[in-house]
Amino acid sequence: MSAGHQTDTSNHSHAHHGVNHGSLAGYLTGFGLCVVLTAVPFWLVMTNALGNQMASAIAIMAFAVVQIIVHIVFFLHMNTRSESGWTMMALIFTLILVMIALTGSLWVMYHLNVNMMPGHDMSQIP
Repeated sequence: MSAGHQTDTSNHSHAHHGVNHGSLAGYLTGFGLCVVLTAVPFWLVMTNALGNQMASAIAIMAFAVVQIIVHIVFFLHMNTRSESGWTMMALIFTLILVMIALTGSLWVMYHLNVNMMPGHDMSQIP
């Protein structure tokens, strides 16, 4: 065989080499966790199990944060090793933008509520 006809099999690697795309067991585990993390807050609200609205709201937010983490790990397969850390940087950037948008929206709504609510009887206006 001449040098021109030799095939180099080292360049024929798979495109998805080293990337974890999950398994059926991983997806079912994630799905089960998501069902539980949705059903428990629903039960907390419907039965008023905690007896306090603020405690219920904090518990629901905690379950929401855990569910976001479950989605990231089990369905989006994001970790610090994937794509040399770029997906983690994109996640952090997205979280910062979401926090800025939420904080700004709540700030604007609070000030609109305080400053725009009438403090007198509107029926007196002609």
